[in-house]
Amino acid sequence: MATYVSFFNFTEQGRATIKDTVKRTEAARKAAEQAGLRITEILWLQGPFDFVAITEADDEMAAVAFGFGTLRLGNVTGHTYRAYTAAEMARALEKLS
Repeated sequence: MATYVSFFNFTEQGRATIKDTVKRTEAARKAAEQAGLRITEILWLQGPFDFVAITEADDEMAAVAFGFGTLRLGNVTGHTYRAYTAAEMARALEKLS
């Protein structure tokens, strides 16, 4: 299962309705499950990003589509990165010549 780390910032629309952010993330968890993904953690941050989500998915295209769907709602902008466990990194390093 692939892991993705997404950093988000609220848009003007998202800031205007910031009181709903927890409700929106719970709805996102449910939508992710329906799309075959699992959001394992959501943390709100201090600093250059407003919150981070860690997601697991077996289907890369489902993960991409879910990300686009999230952005399309207009409450956040974001950056998503594929993350690797130590075991995955060890397998990749074995391929070094």
